[in-house]
Order: sequence, then structure tokens, then C-alpha cells
Amino acid sequence: MQDVSTLVAQAREGRPRAVARLISLVEGASPQLREVMAALAPLTGNAYVVGLTGSPGVGKSTSTSALVTAYRKQGRRVGVLAVDPSSPFSGGALLGDRVRMSDHASDPGVYIRSMATRGHLGGLAWAAPQAIRVLDAAGCEVILVETVGVGQSEVEIASQADTSVVLLAPGMGDGIQAAKAGILEIGDVYVVNKADRDGADATARELNHMLGLGESRKPGDWRPPIVKTVAARAEGFDEVVEALEKHRAWMEEHGVLAERRRTRAAHEVETIAVTALRERIGDLKGDRRLDALAERIVAGELDPYRAADELVEGLTRG
Repeated sequence: MQDVSTLVAQAREGRPRAVARLISLVEGASPQLREVMAALAPLTGNAYVVGLTGSPGVGKSTSTSALVTAYRKQGRRVGVLAVDPSSPFSGGALLGDRVRMSDHASDPGVYIRSMATRGHLGGLAWAAPQAIRVLDAAGCEVILVETVGVGQSEVEIASQADTSVVLLAPGMGDGIQAAKAGILEIGDVYVVNKADRDGADATARELNHMLGLGESRKPGDWRPPIVKTVAARAEGFDEVVEALEKHRAWMEEHGVLAERRRTRAAHEVETIAVTALRERIGDLKGDRRLDALAERIVAGELDPYRAADELVEGLTRG
């Protein structure tokens, strides 16, 4: 067992090893997880969380690295959670080394961590919210969460980030993909990467048109900007940071940031509660209460919904 208070104190000092151990406790659902979260609670709420998502091949990792560079030029401490597909053998992140971000490996002002989805849909690891809390408490001013490019289910990033960045690229059919996946509803900032390729201007125009279709924004509402970048040369990312800061200022002015964070916290509590309840139900396999309810359903004495209500009532009572 590791001393949580010592780990938290070391993480606050910016020691990467302590941050890594805390996130490992989170990912492993350690028995110490409750103690970790209790210790971190008073130290969080300061970081700006930016989610980056988009179809595979648009350059999310390269863009994330370029965005780190842009923020570091401003002297900001940056944390990166790069959520990768799970290895079918070890359950670990397939792209765990994050070669594209190796330029920042020796920078003490940057912490990069790969996390595996472990089969979780939505493009995020189930432990991502708690890992974000660790980086927040460790003094990261900006936390970039790069998701798996998983098409229609990548919209979950919107529930975990203060600001969601959607990346597209010319020549990849991303306009159609954006409309199909619903990511036009979740983007706060849109980035057309690989803007040095043919078709970049057309992609930006098409995206702007699609954003305007059926638009019901009122005066003063946020209209997502479209920024063109070339991530491989780190071009255009000062403009991306500027767009992000404008969105953050707009959210603070209109109370949107606080509301998003309340919604995020409520979702986190709900997820933890449902997970705990599911574990208790899983422990009932072979339990006489569950068998008795099943027998009554088969006999036509009880419907499944009422049986579920009785089961939940029994679990919450004892």
C-alpha cells in the first residue's frame, strides 16, 4: 500500500513519478481510490480541460503536440491524456509510447499519459475523469484530452471537456462523417488540419455551410470558429489557442463553464453509483433472491420491470 498523502504532496510539487502512480491507482481501480479522490478534491477545479477528437488519420496526435508547444510558449503547464485503443492481449494502450509527442518528453512543464479505453465506447477511458482530477491537482493549467478516433461514438468527449475541438482534414470525406457522427453538435472550435493540401479551403467552406444549416443561435451565442492548421509544421496553433481562450472567456461570462462542470460532476457521480450497483448485482449470481424473482417472472406472477424495482429496493436497503 502506498501512502496517498505523500503521493499527493509529491504530485503537487510536479514530480512525474508521483503523478504516474496516482493515475495508475485510478486506472487499476485500487482500493485506495476513494482515499486518493478525497485527498485531491480540495486541490482541483483550476485546470482548463480541452478535448480533441476527430476521425482516424486527421492528425490528432500531431495537432495535440503542436498545441502543447503553443501553450508552453505562454509558460503554461500542460497535461495530456492520450486515450488509445486497448491491446487485446494486455489491455494496455496500443500506442502508449506516443512517438509523435516525444519532443515534450524532457519538458518538466508537460505531463503525457496514454490511457487504454479497455473496451469503453465513446472514445474515452472509463477512468479519464479521475485522471483529469489528478493532473488538475498536480498543477496542470491546461489539460488536453485526445480521444480515440472512433467515428459515431467519439461525441462523449463533449461531456468530459470544458471546450471540445473537432479536427477534420481535406480529402477524407470528413464533411459526410461530421454530419453522420453528430460531431457538428459537440464542437466548440473546428480545426481543418493539413491545410496545405488541395481541398482545405473547400472543406472549411463546406463545414461553415453545415454549421449554418438549421442554426438556431440567438444573438450573443457562441458560434464555433474554423481554424486552418498544418500540424506537421506546427502552423496555425497560436490561432487555435486564441480561439480556445475566446471560448473560455465567453463561457465564463455567460455561466456556461460552471454549468458544464456541474453537469460533468453529476455524470461522474452517476457513473460511479451505477458501477457500484452493477457490481452488487453481479455478486448476486446464484443468490436465492435473484433466482426467486426469475421464477416469479417465468410463472407469470411478475413482470421484469417490477422484479428489477424489487431487486434495486432490496439492494439499497441492505
